[in-house]
Amino acid sequence: MASTTPQYVTQESDGAQSSLQEMAKRHLWMHFTRMSAYDDAEVPIITHGEGCYVFDEHGKRYFDGLSALFCVNAGHGRAEIADAMAEQAKDLGFFTNWSYAHPKAIELAARIAGLAPGDLNRVFFTSGGSEAVEAALKLCRSYHHKRGEAGRYKLIAREIAYHGTTMGALSATGIPDLRTPFEPLMPGGHHVANTNSYHWPEDRDPLWAADAIEEKILFEGPETVSCVILEPVQNAGGCFTPQEGYWQRVREICDKYGVLLISDEVICSWGRLGHYFGAQRYDYQPDIITTAKGLTSAYSPMGAVIVSDKVAEPFMEGTNLFMHGITFGGHPVSAAAAMANLDIFEREDLPGNVLEHEAEFRGLLDGLRDLPIVGDVRGAGYFHAIELVKDQDTKESFDDDESEWLLRGFLSGALYENGLICRADDRGDPVIQLSPPLIAKSEELHEIEGILRTVLTEASKQMAAR
Repeated sequence: MASTTPQYVTQESDGAQSSLQEMAKRHLWMHFTRMSAYDDAEVPIITHGEGCYVFDEHGKRYFDGLSALFCVNAGHGRAEIADAMAEQAKDLGFFTNWSYAHPKAIELAARIAGLAPGDLNRVFFTSGGSEAVEAALKLCRSYHHKRGEAGRYKLIAREIAYHGTTMGALSATGIPDLRTPFEPLMPGGHHVANTNSYHWPEDRDPLWAADAIEEKILFEGPETVSCVILEPVQNAGGCFTPQEGYWQRVREICDKYGVLLISDEVICSWGRLGHYFGAQRYDYQPDIITTAKGLTSAYSPMGAVIVSDKVAEPFMEGTNLFMHGITFGGHPVSAAAAMANLDIFEREDLPGNVLEHEAEFRGLLDGLRDLPIVGDVRGAGYFHAIELVKDQDTKESFDDDESEWLLRGFLSGALYENGLICRADDRGDPVIQLSPPLIAKSEELHEIEGILRTVLTEASKQMAAR
């Protein structure tokens, strides 16, 4: 997609850093970032976006192969979303949803309920994904409490899973490096095996990971377990897809023991897997869905907890209430952004575009298996990962030092220099994750593959020479 040079391009002379660089290094504290990495290097400053592409302060174009952290689903530069936000701000810039309502929050809640599976008809808005998970965990505890089962406070999640960084959500997150610096956490978080079958023994029962949930419930005592929280496709570790029948077995287990099932779809909703919700992709009915990111295509912060009539019922009676709230939950400007975003989804059938091109995308990534460094390719829709290995035959992974050099010493920089933004990650085994905007078609998917092939070929050569 053609573009004029962004107005923010800086004019540098004699090697002087731009004023933006100076301010960024002095004042901006970036999230999950080794700040010292920029002592002698430029901070990547993105100033402009159009379609599947973003541009840095020098005017260089990059393919946004991560949808700016799994969320700009409708693509960059959608003026109609910005216009909808501006019009809403003129009428009502903000009013709280604490005992009050406003038209856009009402309309959006009804629209979400109409798209959500089954009887998920109540929508509790938040500012983002971690807050949505936090609210859902509190809701599950409160639900059981109001039903006379106050002892149900434990949650079950999966190993290496990421569910957020607030203290409650962190108890569900199964990544030790994220948890350890902040312990003790909220009590009750327990973890079971995930669905990454790449390293499983060949004779393992495909529903082994689902059965592990029942074993954990029985070990902890069903009367103490509040909820099970799982992603349709697990993000951290690299796009772990469920085995056939996995979700149906999990639903059966939750029903058997009176445990609520949360489908954490902060990433997997809003077309990422080719459906509005991941639960629809894998044909299961959760009690609660948590969502954010693609709801507004990240043009404005917003998250939501979508709740079944069964779970909402105790809170709709007499003097009962859900004792929880977020100041900006249901923000009218964010709700306007979401409504305009969903208009685009419907008009352009973005979930349908994903389904149309999913096999092609997967085929291009599978074609990279001819490179010695590529071990596994997995995922669904426009949400895939490539696991990198030292030996394809044995599936041997890289040790910590090798992984550090490969991901941070080479791949991250090389991919960026070659014009592709994606994620090189080792929260588990080393992977490259890809989640392009849902508007991407054949030409853009081939561009991703071409850059990956160039960079991974060089990575394979350099690792062999080490």
